[in-house]
Amino acid sequence: MGENRELAAAMAELNISQAELARRVNAETQRLTGREGSLTDRDIRRYLSGETTWPQHRQRLGLERVLGRPATELGFSPRSSRARQGHAEDRVHRRTFLAAATGSPVAALAPAPRPRLGQRDADRFHEQYLGLLRVDSRLGGGQRTEVSAVELATRIQSSLAGGGASDRIRRQLHRLASDVMCLAAFAAIDASAPQRARSHLDQALTLASLARDGEAMYRVWDQLMLTFSQRENHAEAAASAEVMKRSSLARREPLYASLGHLRHANALARLHQGAESLRALNLAEKAFGQAGVEQPSGWIAFYGRAEFDALSSYVWTALGEHERAEFCLHRTLAAIPADMVRDTALYTAHLSLSQARQGELELACDTGRRAYGMLLPSSGSQRTTNTLARTRHVIEATGTKASEVTSWIEESRRWT
Repeated sequence: MGENRELAAAMAELNISQAELARRVNAETQRLTGREGSLTDRDIRRYLSGETTWPQHRQRLGLERVLGRPATELGFSPRSSRARQGHAEDRVHRRTFLAAATGSPVAALAPAPRPRLGQRDADRFHEQYLGLLRVDSRLGGGQRTEVSAVELATRIQSSLAGGGASDRIRRQLHRLASDVMCLAAFAAIDASAPQRARSHLDQALTLASLARDGEAMYRVWDQLMLTFSQRENHAEAAASAEVMKRSSLARREPLYASLGHLRHANALARLHQGAESLRALNLAEKAFGQAGVEQPSGWIAFYGRAEFDALSSYVWTALGEHERAEFCLHRTLAAIPADMVRDTALYTAHLSLSQARQGELELACDTGRRAYGMLLPSSGSQRTTNTLARTRHVIEATGTKASEVTSWIEESRRWT
């Protein structure tokens, strides 16, 4: 076999040596299975030389997680199935011969054929997913969406286990199951439950690998970045963003590159790397401009101008530029669709926080009260509630006794 140049290029992009790659893959194997992996730099050399064309399942998943690409984009190809097909044909010929010689009803002894999955089944599952997505994007589904998404992903996987399907349908359903688990993870993130979100994303990454779908894997890494950030693990958040912006999808599509750079800017700002964060923010702005004005389709459709400004405000907030953060949030709230109640409440809460940090206490109280009025706690958006709790703490730290401020603080204690 020839040299695996795709794997070598992926290692070069991340500046990873053979020994370091083996170490990281072993760490991912331990995270997935609970047992430490046994990969060595000698195994990596076999991969690079082409001696090993299709690593074992655990090693493949580890490589995909570390390098952020499906195994097929890393220069690996599944083993030929000709031998298995030959054995199957031999069994068919042998069974036919016995039936002809003895007249025994061999066909009656064979197990009943499994129901075969088709495009109609995939479309039915996809419609159920879209229903969950509509509720979550408007109001925030909370734990109900999380539970429903896990149940839907389980049904999809059960259907794959219980019925036959073409490779196209199987990959389509694995991709859908991965997207559904990402939705479950986002609902957990919205409920400020990053540990649950991480569990969902581990499963989503495996499903995306089975689908051999680069966009699905990109989405998982995006959600992982949010999970790490929510747990204040900003170094891992920055590493996840690195995987996003260096993915083959980001190299092809400016919009995906922009989101990767913007996530990276956010993590770097929280690591107090201001200059690097601003460079990443400028790259995100440039790539966003190259993406054009057409409304994107699919999962990335959420990342429009309003979302870009909202995410930019997080960067400015982390850098202590609260006036710029407020400007971005005003632009977001002016552009966001009116029916997206959850996001409107969340960004209004962040606007209240930015105003409080500038000393505009009365205005911050009025904005905070509006955010509370938009979203009930039963929606599950604990992020909104937590943001307003931070606003309250900023106001309390000033020691002010203004009646408007103190009455809002007392009212807000019921929510946090």
